[in-house]
Amino acid sequence: MNHPTREATPMTKHFIGTKIVLALAMTRLAYNDYRGWALPADENGADDGYLVEYTDGGAPNHPNHAGYISWSPKAQFDAGYVSVGEVGHLPPHQQRVIAEREQLADRIQKLEAFLHTDLYASLPDDEQQLLKMQADAMVLYLGIINTRTSKFA
Repeated sequence: MNHPTREATPMTKHFIGTKIVLALAMTRLAYNDYRGWALPADENGADDGYLVEYTDGGAPNHPNHAGYISWSPKAQFDAGYVSVGEVGHLPPHQQRVIAEREQLADRIQKLEAFLHTDLYASLPDDEQQLLKMQADAMVLYLGIINTRTSKFA
């Protein structure tokens, strides 16, 4: 068998998602039943997860949904999404600000936790100082977003 050389293989790219999605807690079996599909023999129907609906892109693939739906295992969903609460009553631009606020708060929490780790303590002093400055700037930014969102109806 002929294998392509490393030089001929295209570089794998990395991506980060920033979509606001609707999610409903649902086991893998419940999702398959909802779609009218048989559960494959090699899958665990009791797996916790979510029916995920993408409302800002993709053609609908189920008659009961305006957007594209799929199923995501709970661990992968929880690792990739931060709850923004009930924002469906707000216009899209305000929904995005709320989402930005929640993502920023999550990042601040993770950075502040990192500032108390052995890895942080092992970094050079200048890098430690920059990380502290970054945390301070993020907290200031969060304050501005909080002021903006307090004015939403």
